[in-house]
Amino acid sequence: MTLWNGELSFYPQPRHAPGFSVPLLIVILVFLALAASFLLILPGIRGHSRWFWLVRVLLSLFIGAEIVAVNFSAQWSVGGINTNTSYKAFSAARVSAHLGLHIGLEGINITLTGTPVHQLNETIDYNEHFKWRLGENYAEEYWEALEKGLPDPVLYVAEKFTPSSPCGLYRQYRLAGHFASAALWVAFCFWLLSNALLSMPVPLHGGLALLTAGAFALFSTFAFASISSVPLCPLRLGSSTLTTHYGAAFWVTLATGILCLLLGVAVVSLHYSRPSALRTFLDQSVKNYGSQVKGSLPLILSNPLHKQFGALDLTTSTNL
Repeated sequence: MTLWNGELSFYPQPRHAPGFSVPLLIVILVFLALAASFLLILPGIRGHSRWFWLVRVLLSLFIGAEIVAVNFSAQWSVGGINTNTSYKAFSAARVSAHLGLHIGLEGINITLTGTPVHQLNETIDYNEHFKWRLGENYAEEYWEALEKGLPDPVLYVAEKFTPSSPCGLYRQYRLAGHFASAALWVAFCFWLLSNALLSMPVPLHGGLALLTAGAFALFSTFAFASISSVPLCPLRLGSSTLTTHYGAAFWVTLATGILCLLLGVAVVSLHYSRPSALRTFLDQSVKNYGSQVKGSLPLILSNPLHKQFGALDLTTSTNL
């Protein structure tokens, strides 16, 4: 590595940690726009059905947004430690910093924040993303990080996830992430199908589609949790050891899967036990039709000319 103003080649300017990832932010904005659009037209719905539609639509949008958003979240498994460790290669300088590890379905995020942020005449605030999704080369991104001259703690953790590392973390998390992501996209398709079927006079099939969506959402969590049964390589920085635990994305997906199962079971149960209550909740009421059937006799309008001309046998002939 070459020198830049007498220092090793990190970033010429301070590197600041980014916020949300762009795909995750787009998903959140799209579903928020859909929810806002529905709330604008909600006053036009009359009667008690307004509250039924409010609960139904917002709950459905939450489920759909969660299923899509967690695909791009790095909060499936998280961990962090405060440590005093070496900062630069070929240097004895040490820094006090917080190192964070955020593992998602598509890769990992490694954060390094100094405590305090300004140390050694530098701003220590890094957030590096390494991807292993299809079409991405994790090893190539790791070599690019070496060329940039990232801090030692970031490179140390990133090296543990390389394909050539004896720890085997790359294969475990990559395979689990692919299975979990595939299951979530299948769950999203069944969520779309359930919304379409519940808007038709076939609530039973809509409930079954919702059950299937919940089953695939739960399968995604089980696929990701399968890596926990494998002993992981210890990540030691200084005198501290970095350990991970399930993050917010994992628990929210688990709760959403259970919610879909409960809603699906409720729809199927009501279909067989109380179909009228289910039709009322889905705004498929037959009240108007029943009032016509149970009302007075239908009004028959007769034309006085009908009797005068009704009995005539009119024939038409054409002579060529």
